[in-house]
Amino acid sequence: MRARRVNGCLLVLVCLIALRAAAAEPLRFRVRLDESVANQPITGRLYVFLSHRSAQPRFGPNWFQPEPFFGQDVAGFEPGKSHEIDDKADGFPAPLSRLRPGEYRVQAVLHHSFDVPQPGQAPGNFYSATATASLDPAASGAVDLVLDRVVEKATFPQSPSLEEFTLQSPLLSEYHGRDVVEPAAVVLPASYPREPDRRYPVVYVIPGFGGSHRDLARAYMNGPPPPGPGEGEFIRVLLSGQCRWGHHVFANSATNGPRGDALVREMVPAIDRKYRTVAATTARFVTGHSSGGWAALWLQVNYPDVFGGVWSLAPDPVDFRNFQEVDLYADPPLSLFRDPRGALRPIARRGPQPVLWYEPFVRMDDTLKYGGQIRSFEAVFSPLGPDRQPRKICDRATGRIDPEVAAAWQQYDINLLLKRNWPTLGPKLQGKLHITAAGMDTFYLEGAVKLLAATLRELGSDAQIQIVPGADHSSLLTPELNRRNRLEMSQAFLKSKHGDSQSQLP
Repeated sequence: MRARRVNGCLLVLVCLIALRAAAAEPLRFRVRLDESVANQPITGRLYVFLSHRSAQPRFGPNWFQPEPFFGQDVAGFEPGKSHEIDDKADGFPAPLSRLRPGEYRVQAVLHHSFDVPQPGQAPGNFYSATATASLDPAASGAVDLVLDRVVEKATFPQSPSLEEFTLQSPLLSEYHGRDVVEPAAVVLPASYPREPDRRYPVVYVIPGFGGSHRDLARAYMNGPPPPGPGEGEFIRVLLSGQCRWGHHVFANSATNGPRGDALVREMVPAIDRKYRTVAATTARFVTGHSSGGWAALWLQVNYPDVFGGVWSLAPDPVDFRNFQEVDLYADPPLSLFRDPRGALRPIARRGPQPVLWYEPFVRMDDTLKYGGQIRSFEAVFSPLGPDRQPRKICDRATGRIDPEVAAAWQQYDINLLLKRNWPTLGPKLQGKLHITAAGMDTFYLEGAVKLLAATLRELGSDAQIQIVPGADHSSLLTPELNRRNRLEMSQAFLKSKHGDSQSQLP
């Protein structure tokens, strides 16, 4: 009898386990758009971000410490309704079904901003509270999240010497079929309010990838640095290269529109009208770091009659024969993901040690879709495909570079542009090119700068190009370098016929 009871209990236990297993459902996130934040259907991209570290996972992904997240386009997302993020959604580092089981913080975001790339930080985007859940991709079933919060626009830190300047762009608004407002911050010299008849040269400053005029403005909360020996005073215009795809780098493109033209034909004249600038080429300079360094050099080369000098720091690839160590023009085409030996290609390093690789980095970009670095490059350099999206530089399964797309990218290859147009550009760029790169750039950017330097030497250019040994992408930026650049800008201005305006100019 006892043996029968034991066997019977075991049978019941086995049945309960079987029923529980049969009832278990794969993990999915059920995200509802709350009526408190939206009163009409929204089209955008829906994300679920996971984290072990951050209390606000929506601020991901972190390039150097990436954590899982998932994304899916949604059209006509109606308030009060739900959409599910499941195994069909794009996933990083892998689809949802391959998520490592564990305890996670979870947060959803609905990204529908056209002008800010970061989903969790774009004003007007919707997001959920952070939930904590134990997740098992095979058995967790539906996890409910509610989009009931709105990313608020931060207040600009206005001061007597720092103000925000915005301009609705007719060029960009017409191109995109919606109102496009270009923002900037203006830093006024200390003497500006005391000397109402004085006019000043202008420095346009462009942030790196992910940055905006607001980020740059933090350095000027207490006004500009006092000029050192031999330095003059400048009006600084802090620009924002942000767009939905990432950084538009002030280059005219099929995806981002006429960004360079909008700057030089609309923003620059508007700044000259509102502020006491010396409205002359010889009194207008441009500088930037990283993507901002590429943008600054691009503007100087493409608008040589607008800008009187460029100080480009650690620019993004300026020669696509060395696109972060990959030759995009190689024949037969190379793989962006793996070298000829089959090893993963790195895209970033700390010192000599690789820490990021192209293949997972591109997968992270594609899951994000908007706002990643590779997709940002494609949005600037690529023509549009049949789906009206920027064409991809490589096959996403093999990494093989698409030679047709690479050929289209040639129009944005700064080294190639200079070679082809040097008889016209050479005289206009005399004394204007200043480029500084890190000898051990975090993102392998120094190789392209070296190729550009060799070309400019062959062309007989007087360009000043320096590779700083041992410096990386960030450590390149030192107070000494900043002072040197300010001094060189001051000297360039003082040599011009407008140089005496540092004292008086009507």
